[in-house]
Amino acid sequence: MNDQIKPTERTKLRRLPKRGALDRETIYKILDEGFVCHVGFTIGGKTFVIPTGYARLGDRLLIHGSSASRMLRAMSDGIEVCATVTLIDGLVLARSAFHHSVNYRSVVVFGAASLVSGEEEKIEALRAFTEHIVPGRWQQVRPPNKSELAATAVLSLPIREASAKVRTGDPVDAKEDYALDVWAGVIPLKLRADAPKNDARLKNGINPPSYVSNETEPKNQINKRTVESL
Repeated sequence: MNDQIKPTERTKLRRLPKRGALDRETIYKILDEGFVCHVGFTIGGKTFVIPTGYARLGDRLLIHGSSASRMLRAMSDGIEVCATVTLIDGLVLARSAFHHSVNYRSVVVFGAASLVSGEEEKIEALRAFTEHIVPGRWQQVRPPNKSELAATAVLSLPIREASAKVRTGDPVDAKEDYALDVWAGVIPLKLRADAPKNDARLKNGINPPSYVSNETEPKNQINKRTVESL
């Protein structure tokens, strides 16, 4: 997958454009690795930014929430939104305070989201959310019932206007600062899951499934199956 998303005034990078990427492969890999997106929208002249769960299903970003959520109700009316996902890969310690930074990968998606209303489509979206958290989980759990479906709102945001931005590598100091006797480098960061803990009310004889044990590997080292293949 190497097709490019056409740049727009909103996705064009004006600061450090060399860090930008518009290819879907880069954008989708970042989206598939994250768990939380921040969604920005405006209601009545007031701007809100709300963290929420999400999943990618093909060329759509599915946004999860409650049917009672103000954000979900507003977005279902076709309000323009901005959804962002950021992954932090390392702390970049330079020789000067000014040049400290972080290594990161981020995606910004703009557009108008539509409410997912059909029962089958909503179930498919909830399966995508579940598999995005832990691949393999949907096949073992009880599917949502009608009351749970009614209490859940799902919005679909087409990934048509989007861009990625990535920083990697060592600190970039001023030329004269390289002679300073100050340690400089990168402290790598990884999202890691600890060993699973049983629910206090778990029935005897039920052990964690293999896909749960696999989650103890660093998140950004897992060869993750994307939900579009389900």
